[in-house]
Amino acid sequence: MEYRRLKQTIIARIDKGEEILEQVQVIAQKEQITLASVQALGAVGQFRVGVFQTQEKQYLANDFQGDFEIVSLTGTINTMNGAFYCHLHMSAGNEKGEVFGGHLNRAVVSATCEMVIQILEGNVDRRYHEQIGLNLLHFQDEQI
Repeated sequence: MEYRRLKQTIIARIDKGEEILEQVQVIAQKEQITLASVQALGAVGQFRVGVFQTQEKQYLANDFQGDFEIVSLTGTINTMNGAFYCHLHMSAGNEKGEVFGGHLNRAVVSATCEMVIQILEGNVDRRYHEQIGLNLLHFQDEQI
C-alpha cells in the first residue's frame, strides 16, 4: 500500500494481496484520523459482506471468491471508546454483471484498490445501542 496526504484528503493505492480493512486501519492510525469519509473502487478476489438481521440483532455473512470489480465502497472512519472504528459497505460485480454487497467484513485486493479518505474535523464516537443491537454514532449530548 502507498498513499499520499494532500491537506485533508488522503489518496491511497491498496495493492494485490492486501486486505482493505487492515490497510484503512494502518492509514487511520498513522495519520491519527478520528473522523473521515471513505470511498473506493478497484478489484477484489475474495470478500465477505453481511446483512444485519434486525429481529435477531446479528449479521448474516456471505463469502465470495473469484474476479470481482468494486462497484462501490463507501463508509466512515471514526472511534468507539476513543479507539479506531471503521464502518464500510461494499458492492462488487462479477463477469455476468451480478452485484453482491453489504456490510464489509473482509476484502482482499486482486489487482488494485484506489481509495479516497476525506478527513473531517472533530470526533464522533460510537456506543452500543442495546435496543438496536449495533454500535451507533453517538453525539456527546445524546442519551442512548
